[in-house]
Amino acid sequence: MNLSRRTFLRGAAALPLFNLVPARVLGQNAPSNRIVMAMIGVGGMGNGNMGEFLDMSDVVVRAVCDVNTVKMEQAKKRVDERYKNADCQMVKDFREVCARPDIDAVMIATPDHWHAYIGTFAARHGKDIYGEKPFTHDLLEGRALVNAVAQHGRVWQTGSWQRSSGEMRRAVELVRNGRIGKIARVDVGLPSGGRGRPADPNAQVPASLDWNFWLGPAPFKPFQGVYDWDWRWVLDWGGGQMMDWIGHHADIAQWGLGRDLTGPVSFEGYAPFEPDGIYDSPKTYRYTCRYADGVELTVADGTQVNSGTTWYGTNGEWVWVNRGRFDASSPKIRDSKIEAGELRLRSPGHQRQFIDCVKTRDTTLTPAEVAHRSASIGHLGQIAMLTGRTIAWDPAKEQILNDPAAAALLGRTPRGPWSLV
Repeated sequence: MNLSRRTFLRGAAALPLFNLVPARVLGQNAPSNRIVMAMIGVGGMGNGNMGEFLDMSDVVVRAVCDVNTVKMEQAKKRVDERYKNADCQMVKDFREVCARPDIDAVMIATPDHWHAYIGTFAARHGKDIYGEKPFTHDLLEGRALVNAVAQHGRVWQTGSWQRSSGEMRRAVELVRNGRIGKIARVDVGLPSGGRGRPADPNAQVPASLDWNFWLGPAPFKPFQGVYDWDWRWVLDWGGGQMMDWIGHHADIAQWGLGRDLTGPVSFEGYAPFEPDGIYDSPKTYRYTCRYADGVELTVADGTQVNSGTTWYGTNGEWVWVNRGRFDASSPKIRDSKIEAGELRLRSPGHQRQFIDCVKTRDTTLTPAEVAHRSASIGHLGQIAMLTGRTIAWDPAKEQILNDPAAAALLGRTPRGPWSLV
C-alpha cells in the first residue's frame, strides 16, 4: 500500500477522538504537524539550505543523500548535533529516499545535470520539492519537470531566493507599479570568468565518491579531479557563469516585466567558446533577447553591463537592483511610497515560504513554470551564442522556428539507464 504520512494523518481525522492527542495539547509544532524532509545533495548550497530548514521548529530533517559519503557523514553530524540524537539516516540513492512514505518533501541541490531526473522522480513519488537553480540543465528537461510537478500536484520552490530579498522586491514593486513608465529595455549583468582547479588525467576517484552515479544521465567522462564546485564550468554538467546566475538576475528581470509565464521571441549574441582542458564554458558573453512587443533584454557579463538588473523606461527613467543595493534615476522614484491598491510583494523567507506552501498547498514565489521560463532565457541565449545565429522562438509552443540544427540543442539523450519518463 502506497500511503504517505500526510495522507495517513488526514485519514486519521475519521478515527475515534480517544485514539488521537489533540493538537492543542501538543501545540502547533507537534510531531504530526511537522514537515519531514530529506536533503538530496549536501555540498555548498545544499548545506546552506539544510541549515535554514534545521532552524524551523515545524520541520524535521530525517535523511541526507549524496553520492559522496564524506559529505553525507558531515551532513548527518550537523543534523544529529542540531536535534541531539543520532536519528538522521544516510542514503546514497535518491530513489530510495523519494520512495519513502515517511518523507513529505525533499531539497535538491545537486549539479545541474541531475535536477530534472531527481525532480521528476520525486514528483512521481508524491514529494514536494525545494530545488536549486538553474531549474534544469537544458530546456526540454525543464518542460518535462514542469509537467511532472503539475501532473502530480506537487509544491515546488526554486532556490531563486532573491525573490525573498527586500531590495529585490522593492525594485520590482517600483517597476511593476509604473514608477518609470513603459519599459523599453532591461540589462542583466552576471559574473564573468569561471574556472576551477586544473584537471588531472591521473587523478584517482576518491573512495568516498561514486563517480558513475555522480555522472548519472550526463555523457561519460573519465575522472579528472573536477567534481565539486568546479563542475559548473563544464557544459555537460553546468552552463558556466551565465547559467549559474540566470535564475537570479534574469529571474528578477522577468518578474519586474510581469512576464513570468512567457519569454522573448528572438535571441542573438556572441561568446568565445574556447575550451581550456575540461572547462568549455565561455568566460565572457553577451546576447540580446526581444519580446513580442519590442522590449529588449540584454544578458551579459558584468564587464559589459552593470551587475544586477536594470529596467529602463521609454521616458529615460530607470531602476537598478543588485544584492543588498538598489537605486533609481531620481530620489522621487527611489523613495516612492507604495500606495493602497498597488502591488505589494512580501515574503517570510524563501525556505520558510516553501514550508508554508507545503502546508497550505498555495503557489510559491518561484514555482516550476516560472523557474523554467527564467532558465529558458539562458538556454536559448546559449544556443544563439553557440550557433552564432539569431534564434526565432515561439514561447507558447516552446519551439525554435526554421532552424532544425539549433532546435536539436534544446535537449540531449540521457546516458542509460536514466530517463525522464
